[in-house]
Order: sequence, then C-alpha cells, then structure tokens
Amino acid sequence: MDNRAEIREFLVTRRAKLRPEDTGLPDFGGIRRVPGLRREEVALLAGVSVEYYTRLERGGLAGVSDSVLDALVRALQLDEAEREHLFDLARAAAPAPKTLRKKRGQVSPSLQRLLDGMTGTPAFIRNGRLDILAINALGQMLYSEAFVSSERPVNLARFCFLDEGAHRLYPDWQKAAETSVALLHTEAGRDPANGQLTELVGELSTRSEEFRTLWARHDVRLHRTGYKEFRHPAVGELRLSFDALTLPAEQGLTLTAYSAEPNTPSEPRMRALAELTFGARDGSGAKASAATN
Repeated sequence: MDNRAEIREFLVTRRAKLRPEDTGLPDFGGIRRVPGLRREEVALLAGVSVEYYTRLERGGLAGVSDSVLDALVRALQLDEAEREHLFDLARAAAPAPKTLRKKRGQVSPSLQRLLDGMTGTPAFIRNGRLDILAINALGQMLYSEAFVSSERPVNLARFCFLDEGAHRLYPDWQKAAETSVALLHTEAGRDPANGQLTELVGELSTRSEEFRTLWARHDVRLHRTGYKEFRHPAVGELRLSFDALTLPAEQGLTLTAYSAEPNTPSEPRMRALAELTFGARDGSGAKASAATN
C-alpha cells in the first residue's frame, strides 16, 4: 500500500505545530516560508541528516528502525496517539508479507448476548470506520437520533457530519466531529488497504466542508476512556464516562460502554433512560408488577 502522501502530510502538519522556542532551539529570525519548524531543525532535533529527514518526510518510512522513529517522536513532541500512528504508517509502508489477509472482525452471537445482558449500561460494538455493528437496547435509546434513518449499519461519522440529528444529540458538536475524524485518521494509518474506509472518507470529503477541513489537520486520537456529553430529547443533558475495549478475538472491533458517575445529575437521568427503554423495574432489575396480591 502506497501511503507516502499520508506520511508526508502527517509529518508536515506535526512540525508546523512547533516553534523553535518550543524545542529549545534558537530562533534566528528571518521569514519562514512555512509555519513551524524547518526540516533542518527537525533533523537536528532527531539527530539525523537533513537529507535523510527529507527522505522520511517524503514518505520513505519503509524499513526505518524503531530508534529512528522514536527520535522523530521526541523531535516532533508527539503524544501517545501520534506515536502509535507514526509506527502504524511505517508498518503500512513496508512490503506486505505474502500471507492471507485476516478477515475483519464480525459480531458473534455470544457478543450480542453480552451486549443484551448489559441492561443498565448503554453499549455497542463498532469497527474502525465507526460502523455500529451491534448495540444493546439502552445504547440504541441513547443514540436514538442516529437510528432515525433506515440505513444500516449506522455509521457514527456519517451521522455526525451529514445528519442534523447529530447537532441535537451532541451539545458540543465540534468536539464530537473532531473526535470522529481523528479516529478515522488513526484507523487509516493502521489499515490503509481498507477500501470501505477510503470510500467513506471520499464520501464525507465530497459532502461536508467541515469534514474536509478537519481531515486536512491529520490529527489522531486514542479513544480508550474519557467523558462524552449527550443531549437526549427525553431525559436532557447527560455527561457519561466511557470505556472502549478492543476485542482481541475479533480484529478491528471495539466495545464501547457508557456509565453515569454516582451522585451526579446524570445518574437519575440514566435511570430514567433505562425506564424508557425497559419500563419501570423493581430493585432486582425485574419489571415491577402492575398489581399486588
């Protein structure tokens, strides 16, 4: 897979974010034709020749050692997500081994049963291009705006940029949009041969100016834990913690689950959302009887 253009844009955008004073280098002034560090400054910080760094920035990461990649990480002050992305780009640039490509993960019946058993926790399983491949009842209630359309599977990136419901569901739509694009960029570095992902990026680039602008930033992100905010039409504002777990047995799949922090306004609202989903329940989790003996 020829990913030289992706490598070039990623490295160029990373050095554009740094100034000499950010790195301890002296700034001798003069007009800079491009924002951020010059190539020779990155080369100096990484301990390589300008010619060698220029070759790397032009996409020549195939066969580059881990020590050189780590030197670039330090020189460009990359965070954990950016470091992983750089290593993914280098692996993808290497000649592909002559082995059968492993089939991408699929949701097994046992995984669906696992989701369905999580009655107090909204949860879903997605792939790298942000298709929701399986979801439990509470999760579908939480993301009800995304399930208005009959198109399946629901794609969270397409929903975010092409559906007005996303602006209703996400109080901070900009943050949700930035996260979606960063996750797609991360996946593109990890799996550049994914034709379906390429098609999605092409579709969104054609139909959404906001997507094109964010895609050009080449930001990446690890989405393992944190908080996400929702504005549900029935229960109002929700600030939920999330945990995203990769599924080792199913290549490329991630299980994401949400929960409300105890003693916060979101806790009773989450209970209300569960009641909307399942009906009123007793303390054991079973549906409460409508009559008593």
